[in-house]
Amino acid sequence: MTEYKLQFELPDGETATVSVKNVFNAGYAGRDQDAVREHIEELAQLGVPAPATTPTMYPVAPYLAQQAQSIEVQHGKTSGEAEWALIIDDSGRELLTVACDHTDRDLETYGVAWSKNASPDVLGTKAFPLDQIKGRYDMAVLTAWVGSDRQEIQRGALTELLLPDYWLNVLEERGERNPGTILMSGTIPMAKDVDQFSDKWRVELAIPDLGTATLEYTVERMPEPIG
Repeated sequence: MTEYKLQFELPDGETATVSVKNVFNAGYAGRDQDAVREHIEELAQLGVPAPATTPTMYPVAPYLAQQAQSIEVQHGKTSGEAEWALIIDDSGRELLTVACDHTDRDLETYGVAWSKNASPDVLGTKAFPLDQIKGRYDMAVLTAWVGSDRQEIQRGALTELLLPDYWLNVLEERGERNPGTILMSGTIPMAKDVDQFSDKWRVELAIPDLGTATLEYTVERMPEPIG
């Protein structure tokens, strides 16, 4: 099996390494599950199949966890999603970083799990030890901007989503709370008056007294196929 390694800078200057073995993308993971059900009904009108249960968790190929500054997509209907990522590094430390789940929106209408495997999960390069964040969940904020003019498309508190502790329990129950695991949180609502199909995404996770983790990448269209 090919091994994919990522490195993260911690607040004390230390570097954490994770040899990626399992990647999971959480979905429909808002803490207000009534609002989640309303969102599912809205997506159904766009042709996105409803999940059998919520929240969901989709396995993703390990190589899709990337710290990229540019990604390639096949067409113009893809977009990111501001998220946090839970990381268990090679030493077993549990960390949190900023992330952006880039998703194929056309493919999403055929199957959400397929769409999650069509583009990378982009992660930041700075991470925070989870035990330093637990008392700050209600103050941590996710923000996303799109385009060269940085229009704000997402902003919300970390507490709008199911918290890392919830997902750690899920991983524990599945026997997957192990070094090399990365779990993406699911996302917060998008502004409806901002075009999500942008060629640039920037996402920040700001945690008072600890700092800000940031990622930024451009979206490049692949050449048109023949045939």
